[in-house]
Amino acid sequence: MDIFAQLKGLILQALPTVVLILVFYAFLRSQFFAPLEKIMAERSAKIEGARKAAEASLAAAAELERAYEAALRKARGEIYAELDAARRTVLDERSNLIRAARDHANEVIRAGKAGIAGEGAAARARLEAETPALATEIVRVILTGARPRGGPGGAPRVSGDRG
Repeated sequence: MDIFAQLKGLILQALPTVVLILVFYAFLRSQFFAPLEKIMAERSAKIEGARKAAEASLAAAAELERAYEAALRKARGEIYAELDAARRTVLDERSNLIRAARDHANEVIRAGKAGIAGEGAAARARLEAETPALATEIVRVILTGARPRGGPGGAPRVSGDRG
């Protein structure tokens, strides 16, 4: 029984310490851990709210990006269409200018050919008109052995020569 008495004394001595620990535990729980848990719960709720807001913001930004890219594609398409129309207009103007220059060149060539043909016809007509006189002169020179009459070097004068 001696052991029980010692145990009883030990328990009675430890009782104030146990009570003090229980009071300290209750005090810490009510004054420290409860507010700390409350703050941690608020923090967790704020973090979750911020996370949801960030996800919503990312979704809105992605939608704005898609809208911007669609508008950009549309604007590029319009610009390319305008550039293509301007290019076609310039090509049409260039082909019209080339066609007009070609027509003008052909007209100048036709006029030149007509002028040359006219000059050739006039020269043939002069030669045909002078042929009898030249033939007579050639016959006279051959038959008489005389020097031909006319210009320098004995060449007969042809009408139209100014020598």
